Amino acid sequence: MPNIVVLVKQVPDTYSERRLSDSDHTLDRDSADAVLDEINERAVEEALLIKEAQGGEVTVLSVGPDRATEAIRKALSMGADKAVHVSDPALHGSCVIQTSKVIAAAVGKVDGVDLVIAGNEATDGRSGAVPAILAELLGYPQLTHARKVVIEGTTIKVTRETDEGLTHLEASLPAVVSVGEKINEPRYPSFKGIMAAKKKPVETLTVADLGIDAGEVGLASATSTVVEAAPKPPRAAGQKVEDEGDGGAKIAEYLVGQKLI
Repeated sequence: MPNIVVLVKQVPDTYSERRLSDSDHTLDRDSADAVLDEINERAVEEALLIKEAQGGEVTVLSVGPDRATEAIRKALSMGADKAVHVSDPALHGSCVIQTSKVIAAAVGKVDGVDLVIAGNEATDGRSGAVPAILAELLGYPQLTHARKVVIEGTTIKVTRETDEGLTHLEASLPAVVSVGEKINEPRYPSFKGIMAAKKKPVETLTVADLGIDAGEVGLASATSTVVEAAPKPPRAAGQKVEDEGDGGAKIAEYLVGQKLI
């Protein structure tokens, strides 16, 4: 019966206008509606499917501000058993390496972890590097870009999909798996699940609880920094070509000017 940890993240809704703050160029989380990242819903769904087939327990783990409890509760309402929430003002502006170190330490607080499931990448940072960094820190094999996951005893098998095609991977548990959009269709939380989620345990931790010094995380010691940001320019009007028998030549001339042909 696998003991599964699922990484979840609250992100700005992709349908909202997202922007960086003027003061330090970090994500302005108050400027847009916040939701559980869609790829994380698929990660939770995969964990629940494994639990329903083989038993075990599903713990959701999130690193984020207090507001992230909304995303955690949605994952719990889908059917996860409990949650760990790392929330600390010192984490503001942390890079992917710092964040991965915090996640690794938090995974270590969960007893007997057999599998960590994450999404391939979040829709806000889009680094796509956290699962690989986490696997390296934990010393687990990594099976990324999964579109199918099968567990047989202590062996995990994954069909990996990339632009180059399909690859079949196999490793021993414990392991880290990241899933893609084709892995499944996440379930909708039922009313019963929503009510039950209110009573499920959520352990809140600070970086100090994880044995991490506050000076090791946050914007001041991040390995990457945004030095400049500008709003997306307004959409420019297109160029209309009047066809007076020479439309094709005019289009070709335009494409040459744009260095497209």
